[in-house]
Amino acid sequence: QVQLVESGGGLVQAGGSLRLSCAASGRTFSSIIMGWFRQAPGKEREFVATISRYGGSTDYTDSVKGRFAISRDNAKNTVYLQMNSLKSEDTAVYYCAAKLFGLTDTSRKSTEYDSWGQGTQVTVSS
Repeated sequence: QVQLVESGGGLVQAGGSLRLSCAASGRTFSSIIMGWFRQAPGKEREFVATISRYGGSTDYTDSVKGRFAISRDNAKNTVYLQMNSLKSEDTAVYYCAAKLFGLTDTSRKSTEYDSWGQGTQVTVSS
């Protein structure tokens, strides 16, 4: 099991930036595929971004490509989500997740992730 703690959420104006962080513990961080998901009020949780164990592969949902960047620092057991040019539709609770098993480098499927953080609220005002 992996424990995940997100931070960095908040209120920002449209066009602004935020950087989310997710600190992991309980397992060798470089063995874990990491992902970010979000859930807006009244909507299902959706995939945002994912990164492979050593950061060589990343994947994004289309709506954030060119605006968001996922990265990781294995020495600090932390994954980041840099969010630029924020829009009101980015408002959601953002969750980081850890995928412990499997052979793929990345994953968009929430069902394949084994551990989840508590979430951090991101609110973008227009």
